[in-house]
Amino acid sequence: MWTNEYTAISSLPVAAIWNALKALHEGRLAYEGSDTFVLHGPFAKGTRVSVTPVGQDTFESVIVDLVENVTYADETSFGDTRLLFRHALLPVEGGTQVTHRLEISGPSAAEVGPELGPQISGDFDVSMAKLFEQAEALAKNG
Repeated sequence: MWTNEYTAISSLPVAAIWNALKALHEGRLAYEGSDTFVLHGPFAKGTRVSVTPVGQDTFESVIVDLVENVTYADETSFGDTRLLFRHALLPVEGGTQVTHRLEISGPSAAEVGPELGPQISGDFDVSMAKLFEQAEALAKNG
């Protein structure tokens, strides 16, 4: 298995971050550099999601874990390689800690992970900052 994660803290409450994360994954929110998401059912565990990264082809993912205000995870399979993307939200003093984690698993993960992983997760810091900006804007606009 290959993993990488990025953690940051926002002064916003968990619910504000969750609302932006949910809006993004439901396809109701997009911002510069964000993937585009199309849900094929409710925002719930087991629902398929079409994901289109900027400048790339669309692929299918499945929501594998979802606990409101706590965690969202989706998984994508390419042959025998699985990519698990997880956002974990944790209330901390003065705001919310958010961890975005990528896990690459499967028989070829040791070979594929070191090359593919950094390409995918290299912008987690920028993506997180933009998610926080969008969460703040949504919270202000109600």
